[in-house]
Parts: sequence; C-alpha cells; structure tokens
Amino acid sequence: MTKNNRSKPQLSIIIVSHNSHDFLHETLSSVYTQADISFEVIVVDNLSTDQTLSMIKKNFPEVLVIKRDTNVGFAAANNLGVKKAKANTILFLNPDITLTNIGDLKKCYARLWQEEKLGCLSPKVILALTGQIDETSHRGFPTPWASLAHFSGLSKIFPKLPFFNQYSKRYLGYGHEHYIDSVGGMFMMVKREAGETLGWWDESFDFYGEDLDFCYRLWGKNYSVLYYPAVTVKHYKGATTGMSKASQAITTASAKKTLQVKKWSIQAMKIFYQKHYESRYPFYVNWLVSLGFRVLYLIRVGLK
Repeated sequence: MTKNNRSKPQLSIIIVSHNSHDFLHETLSSVYTQADISFEVIVVDNLSTDQTLSMIKKNFPEVLVIKRDTNVGFAAANNLGVKKAKANTILFLNPDITLTNIGDLKKCYARLWQEEKLGCLSPKVILALTGQIDETSHRGFPTPWASLAHFSGLSKIFPKLPFFNQYSKRYLGYGHEHYIDSVGGMFMMVKREAGETLGWWDESFDFYGEDLDFCYRLWGKNYSVLYYPAVTVKHYKGATTGMSKASQAITTASAKKTLQVKKWSIQAMKIFYQKHYESRYPFYVNWLVSLGFRVLYLIRVGLK
C-alpha cells in the first residue's frame, strides 16, 4: 500500500488552499487511496478562515501544513511549498481535484520519467458537475490571433479547424496522448530538474496565467509538456473562486472574492502578453490587444 513518506518520497504533492474545506477533504481522501508510490503531501494555506486547517489536523495529521498570512499569490505559495518538498518529482494539485483510480499517481509518475526531456504532464481533467472536458487543462498559447478567434466565438463556429482553435486546440482531440502547449495548474506533475531550470513559478502572477507562463518557459528550455488521458481526474472548477458557471451552485467564494479573481484574470493576461509577446508584434497589434483587455475587463468586471 502507499504510505506517506517524508524521508525520501518519490513524489511531493503541493496543494495551495484558501477556504476550501469540503473540497480539500475529498481531494486528500482520494490522494490517500493511491497505491504503489511513496509521497508526501504539503498544503500551503493562504489564510483560510473556515475549518480547513482543523479538518486537516483531525483527518490528515501526516500532511505538512505551511501557513501564509495572505490569500494572494498562487505562484508564490507553490514556490514556498517547493522549498519544503523532498522528492525529485513535484505534483502541483488544486484543492478541488479528485483522483478517480488508485493507480493514477503511479501511472502519471511512470509516464513522466519515460522521456528525458518530458518536463511536465497532466491527465485528462473532467468537470465534476458536467462530465465535460476542462479545456483550461488542454491549452494553446494565447497569441493575439488565437485569443481573438477564441473570444470572438470563431473557434466555436469552426471547432475542427486548427486555424481558428489555437487557443484550446480542441481539434487535437481528448482521447489520445499528445504534446500540448500548456496544461492547467489544477494538476501539473513536474520533474524537479525542469522546474529548477526555470526558477519555478513567476510570482508576478497573483492568480491565473502562471501555469501558461510555466509551460511557455518549459518549452523555451527544450522541455516538452504532455496531455496524458490514460488517467482521468475530476475538477470542481471554480468551486473556491466563483469564476466558473459550471460550479456556481456550489461555490464557496463570496461575491467580493469572485470580483477580485476576475480582476486578477485580466491582469494575468496583460502580464503574460507583455512578458512574452509585446516585443514581437508591431505597435498597432499591441494597441489592439490593449483595447481587447479593456473590453474584456468591462465584460467580466463592469465599471467597478
């Protein structure tokens, strides 16, 4: 049977949590069913005010808990967890992910280490409440054209045409493994050597976008990223942020928090574009992209 192993685990699992009591309990329960792989679990808590910490202490005393005095910074919290991690393989896992079979982690771990330059992989992520694919786990990089085709709705009109679907790359399908531009931060299994080459997560991202940036930099260092549907996990997407329509009925996020998350999502787009694309495009494209950010802000946030 699998056991928690803080001395020399094969896998370090890092979970960033904020007021995610019910969902985190399910996540940890599914983690501790995993077989034939040794692991440690590190929960980095971003100033929870619910019963998250007492739940962990009561039900999962073997978990290492790191308490932060702020609820801002998914990237910063992950970097803090890495400093305490002992394994050469790191799994960044959201507190609303549920593993579905006892061999999930072993299979992902084995596949990751089959290729020398495979830096990161993610399984097939299914929305728990709808059964549909979570497209944020299967992403293309958001170039100006890819973003325009996505947000204008052209990608939905022509779902099978690669030209219009670079943002989600749905034309690649979800039933077989393949390399992908980016996977989502809800489940990212990463080789330590690859993460250290990058300097881990860019802390200028408060929330959202940091996973795209991470994968973009992996490819830049000649590491590949793999979509691996031999394993399927469930995701209560937006359950703790309120950002997803699929989880509106069960979200624990306040209206104030959801508004802040929406603002962070736009800010993340700006940071990513300025960091990776702005210098590559002429001024008029950059001006149009900036205008697009403003329009998207009005749509998501309004005039507040």
